[in-house]
Amino acid sequence: MTTSPDLTTQPRYRHAAYGGESRVLRNDALRVDVHRRTTGWGWAELTAPDGTLLAVLDHLGEVCLRDSPVPMRLEAAGIAAATTHELAFDVRATVVAEALRGTSFDTWIGSPFTGPALTGRVTLTLDPADARLRLHYVLESQQDLYVRYLRGPWLRVGEGSFGADRDDAILPGVEWAVGREWTSGTDWFRDPWAMRVTPHRTTVAVPVMAVSRAGTAVALSWEPDQDCTGWFSMRREHPQPVFAAPNLVERRDGSLLGLMLPEARDGAGDGWHADPPMELHRGQRIELTAHVSVVTGRSLDAVTDWVVRNGLPEPPAPRWPIEETLHRIAEAVTTRLWHEGRGYGTAQSETDTFRREPRFARAYLDRFPDSPHARTMAEQVASLAPEPEPGTDALLAEGRELLAHQRPDGSFGFDPEGRHWRKDDFLVARDLVAPMGQPGDTALDLSMTPAIRLFELAALTGEQEFSAAARRALDACLDLHRPEGGDFWETPLHAPNLLAAGHAAIAYELGFGLFGDPRYRERTAHWLRTLLAFTHLWEPRGMPMTYNTKPCLCSSDWYFANWVRDHVQWEVLTTFALAAEHGLDLAAADPLVDWRRYQEGVTWAAVRWLLDHRDDTWRPHNLPASLDLYREGRFDMCLPDTHNATTGLYGGMAIMPDIVAVNLLDLLGDAG
Repeated sequence: MTTSPDLTTQPRYRHAAYGGESRVLRNDALRVDVHRRTTGWGWAELTAPDGTLLAVLDHLGEVCLRDSPVPMRLEAAGIAAATTHELAFDVRATVVAEALRGTSFDTWIGSPFTGPALTGRVTLTLDPADARLRLHYVLESQQDLYVRYLRGPWLRVGEGSFGADRDDAILPGVEWAVGREWTSGTDWFRDPWAMRVTPHRTTVAVPVMAVSRAGTAVALSWEPDQDCTGWFSMRREHPQPVFAAPNLVERRDGSLLGLMLPEARDGAGDGWHADPPMELHRGQRIELTAHVSVVTGRSLDAVTDWVVRNGLPEPPAPRWPIEETLHRIAEAVTTRLWHEGRGYGTAQSETDTFRREPRFARAYLDRFPDSPHARTMAEQVASLAPEPEPGTDALLAEGRELLAHQRPDGSFGFDPEGRHWRKDDFLVARDLVAPMGQPGDTALDLSMTPAIRLFELAALTGEQEFSAAARRALDACLDLHRPEGGDFWETPLHAPNLLAAGHAAIAYELGFGLFGDPRYRERTAHWLRTLLAFTHLWEPRGMPMTYNTKPCLCSSDWYFANWVRDHVQWEVLTTFALAAEHGLDLAAADPLVDWRRYQEGVTWAAVRWLLDHRDDTWRPHNLPASLDLYREGRFDMCLPDTHNATTGLYGGMAIMPDIVAVNLLDLLGDAG
């Protein structure tokens, strides 16, 4: 790696006035050209080994004040320190009065500031062997200021080269756009929820954002809970991500990855201009650290790279020991959730359905035959007429019905008023706003769920035609990258979706086990990794949410639920429950990520959710009359449907906790 004067380097970025001087940081993976403007250092261009201009770091910082006519860049008169891998710049904000002195503007524009608003040091450090650039800002306010924004890293990806052309773009928990889709577009949302350029920071699941093109992803990561600044007892400020692909913030041909202050308070609207502005006081310190990474692959590979570098977080501390948790769930199921003659259920409304037995009952009774609740559970299950097992003829008929719906290419189409009818949400959305999916469309989950069932039917009947049909469904989806199609009964069909990811991982692993095709094992790993884009892998201080998951990155019925704001846990638990029920070892499918630890994390997160009416943290949504039942303790130990990432409160329906127990029993098997 070298850093050296390079007076012959001609910048490719056409929106900066080149001052004729550059420095280069380079290794075998990345070249960073840092340039001086006519007014001072600097901006930087990031170039791949093949010469592709990947991104432009537009400045070393920029501040927009309420009382200044123009934003002011942070620039340096010279290089304060240089080594073989690092450049440091002592920066000061442009003084507008100085810049205008002696010009035609001098007589009619009067800036109130006679000195720099901010000073400090910005350090750029390139990893000796990796395509990874560290950006570190230490600044100090020199005045009492009202700040509309203070920008740190401001990365214009594709600027001056491939522009807005990209394969995909991901901000985990918030956005996953592919092809020509816009982030903050209205494909999956309607306004005001559609504008997600500056999302509330607690809705961001993993602190990395990425844009990919032609096998290369450019990513910006940060420390989401870093205290960037604060004054006396005033509110602390944390890094605010700014994400736009294409760059609708500046209406430029490229994509934007940025960090700024202050943080958005509500996650809506023009969050990149604070109103009211942020106060800075004389002598107030501002610190910010971020990394730019260039990763081979797509945006998901950049997210996975972050996970590999940082490791999965520790699973949440158990609320109770694992066996005690199982017995508490069993106690709730056999008392509050048992209804004589009807079965098990939450009984929140007259239309509630009841189960013949809890999903975990047989495994629980085998594991704990002498528990205080085993005898009661066994007697309750025995008192109900068992559901008749379908005979071979019925199973064959079910399989042939699925084959009748399979298309020549192996996929399955959307039939919203036929076999995909669940409830009338998508019909109301179609008539009130716009269709959430067109009849005949296909999506990943629409093919993966029948593939799983066809594999099951093949095993039950010995009918090889069913497994061959399942294989055709897998082959039809080999080239897909984003999980879509789960939750189709209330969300846009092609929206990014966690349930589809889980079903795809199960389907491809079943296919790998049966056929040994290495492409299927690779797809298992891919679809498992897509879960990361929906999973909270950090939490703000005072708001436990590590390993909470988003069901999808869209809204229900266009208006009625915002799944960027809300977590749902039962869907991710279903993935690992299905794996356990089919005897699959998902951890073996992708050794790059510790999926057993991940399962432990999402399971203990679900235990953290389990209701206790004395906490008073839950409110119903579409069943308001159930609040009284909650206050009576009838839903204690149930799993709430949603968790709000901005308030920390729970809502929705009360869900049977047996899916939590299935995962706990699976984890208990590891513990012996």
